[in-house]
Amino acid sequence: MRKLILAAVAGTAFALAGCTEKAPEATEAAVESTEAADASEMAADASGMAADASSSASEAAADASEAAKM
Repeated sequence: MRKLILAAVAGTAFALAGCTEKAPEATEAAVESTEAADASEMAADASGMAADASSSASEAAADASEAAKM
């Protein structure tokens, strides 16, 4: 009877140890995925700001060119 209880406790301990190993891996993957999404969003924002700045610079250059012609 003792051997049966010991085997059951040992089996449960191994099963629980296996479950706890996978949880941090899944959490790390979720964090990495969130970080990648945040980085992608920031890159898109930066790209949009760069496009706006480029457009403003082009308009300013066109205005300066017009002013120089007068």
